[in-house]
Amino acid sequence: MTQTPSRSALPNQSQDQRFIYPGITWQQFKLIQAGFSTAANIRLFYYDNTIEILMPGREHEVFSRLIGFLIGLFCLERNIEFEPTGSMTQEREGAVSVQADESYCFGASKPIPDLAIEVVITSGGPNKLQRYQALGIPEVWFWQEGQFSLYHLRNTDYEQISRSEIPELIGLEIELLTRCVLMAQTSRLEAATTFRNALKNE
Repeated sequence: MTQTPSRSALPNQSQDQRFIYPGITWQQFKLIQAGFSTAANIRLFYYDNTIEILMPGREHEVFSRLIGFLIGLFCLERNIEFEPTGSMTQEREGAVSVQADESYCFGASKPIPDLAIEVVITSGGPNKLQRYQALGIPEVWFWQEGQFSLYHLRNTDYEQISRSEIPELIGLEIELLTRCVLMAQTSRLEAATTFRNALKNE
């Protein structure tokens, strides 16, 4: 197996650093996971005997925070009860482990979040949707190349959708969210103001 990146390589990366290792058992994954337990700024994924180690760069983290900020703002403006569960580890013993960039429960706290969001800066590797399918997460969003791709779980497969089917998020216009995420790269205040005003005028 190729040597895993050292902890000293983790901080202050300007670009995503991504490592994929196939042929890993669940027991081996848990040992690797334990080894990174105190490492900051890292995401670990496991599915189909393959581990993905992701160290997000600045662009990745900026987009993740901007998306999370605007979704939180939407919930506050619409008086929606929500629990932001961030990148907490979601696992099914012996099969899958994921750490989304952002995740949410709506209405009430749940063992499995209603929504997981991943920012994709570097493509390739294992099928990301299969990992979430194995956990039964109802809806998954990907942000890649300036746009969202939304998927809703129907029975055992995800179907691509144009807007959220989570009841609390049905009123969220994805085009508005996309425009404000892009705007927020320049001015968070302008993006928040535009987003809030659009919600009030609907």
